[in-house]
Amino acid sequence: MAIGNNPNSPRQKMINLMYLVFIALMALNVSSEVLDGFGLVEDSLNQTIDNAQERNGIVQQELADYYASNPGKVKEWYEKGIRVGTESEQLFNYIQDLKERIARAADGKNFDVNEIVHKDDLEAASRIMLAPINGEGVRLREAIVSYRSMMAGMVQDSIKKRVIRESLGTEPHTAGRNWEESLFENMPVAAAMTLLTKLQSDVMHVQGEVMSNLLSSVDVKDYRVNKLEAQIVPKSQIVMQGSMYEANIVLSAVDTTKRPEIWVNDVQLSSADSGRFMARTGAAGTFPLKVAIRLPGSDGTTQTYTASTNYFVTAPVATVAPTMMNVLYAGINNPIEIAMSGIPSGNISASSSDAGVRLTPQGSLWVALPSAGSVGKEVEVVVSARMADGSSQRVSGRKFRIKMLPDPLPYLEYKDAGGNVRSFRGGTITKRDLMQADGILAAIDDGILNIRFSVLRFELTYPDSFGNMLRETVEGTNFSERQKNYIRNLPRGKQFWINNVTAKGPDGIERKISPIQVIVN
Repeated sequence: MAIGNNPNSPRQKMINLMYLVFIALMALNVSSEVLDGFGLVEDSLNQTIDNAQERNGIVQQELADYYASNPGKVKEWYEKGIRVGTESEQLFNYIQDLKERIARAADGKNFDVNEIVHKDDLEAASRIMLAPINGEGVRLREAIVSYRSMMAGMVQDSIKKRVIRESLGTEPHTAGRNWEESLFENMPVAAAMTLLTKLQSDVMHVQGEVMSNLLSSVDVKDYRVNKLEAQIVPKSQIVMQGSMYEANIVLSAVDTTKRPEIWVNDVQLSSADSGRFMARTGAAGTFPLKVAIRLPGSDGTTQTYTASTNYFVTAPVATVAPTMMNVLYAGINNPIEIAMSGIPSGNISASSSDAGVRLTPQGSLWVALPSAGSVGKEVEVVVSARMADGSSQRVSGRKFRIKMLPDPLPYLEYKDAGGNVRSFRGGTITKRDLMQADGILAAIDDGILNIRFSVLRFELTYPDSFGNMLRETVEGTNFSERQKNYIRNLPRGKQFWINNVTAKGPDGIERKISPIQVIVN
């Protein structure tokens, strides 16, 4: 037999070794489908975390409310709740920091912890968590053990203690390796991220268990009931015609093991309605509501509790009013007040009969912006309301005329001897005040509109020493040096004119406006 075919020859041994290496590489080649699966699990865990954080916040707020009403009694549980929240947040944030460090190790400084590029990286997690000197795995395990011990000490129930210990267990998952090695050694980044997110979810779960236990420790059952009373709890006693009237029919301090019969206006509600009464409102008016709740007693007798009220159906009414006047000006934002009785502002919408008029909400007002093409038209602003059943109903409308902005007036602006800003629109002015002005301004300021215009150019007309009228035009809003020198040398009693003033408003239209006569005092 030739040496090349000897199974124990160096060549054959090399082939066998290469095959083993190939098999190992195949085992390490995690498919993209598997890595994407970790992403799906990560998304689900993040949703669970969001829900848990919302629930924990509600419980914390309830503890705070009880503490505000009875601090002497609730102080112990409230302070424990604060500590639980603080410790949980610290551990949660520490885990989040580890996730960011692993993401940085995998993708570099431009990492995004929510969009990992190198999901199949097998070294990043080990480098951060299992480094011989600075590895965070041991610190994480110790932090979890400490947190778990503190949380378990907050509850007395043995079952809840066991739930806490099992939720944050740190026993190794693989024999011969510690907890951190079994989780992060040769683990793809996608898997390591999912494991850390699960830890965050477990922290939120444990926080919720402990917070709920603290809340139940507050003896909120101190209140004693000495009367059973039927109640009608409407969402609103005033409803709009066409919408639904809705009310809850309840009996205070009812025994939950005994379902009462609920009758409204001599008609029994179905048990599936859980005490909710709804009635379609077809016409405006006042409508009575009589309720009878029949509750079986322990001795076989039936007690009946009654209540009555009225609800009022009103026809839809909306107020649409311009805050300036009964017109809308093209090219500027025209504030409009839209109010509707009984309807939240978020359920009110407005539209225009002309496409050239845009309506948008702005705080407590609406703003109408007509285009230049709408000038001269009469448009209608239509107000609609979203009803409780989700439908939209037209409530009111009002017509407006679209006009072009009126011409502004030119003026000089200066500060008087007291430092107050003054406007000069023509006539007599002192040399001192005149020299305070930098140039010509223009605005509409009639007590209704207050709109500034940009001065594009103007002309100064003045007589020379021979009585000839000289004109000098400048671009922009400021006096030229030549004009300033002329004004500076004017004797008292002399006059000049500022004319051919061209200004442009927010509507983009250029216009020539009236002149100013200036007499130096």
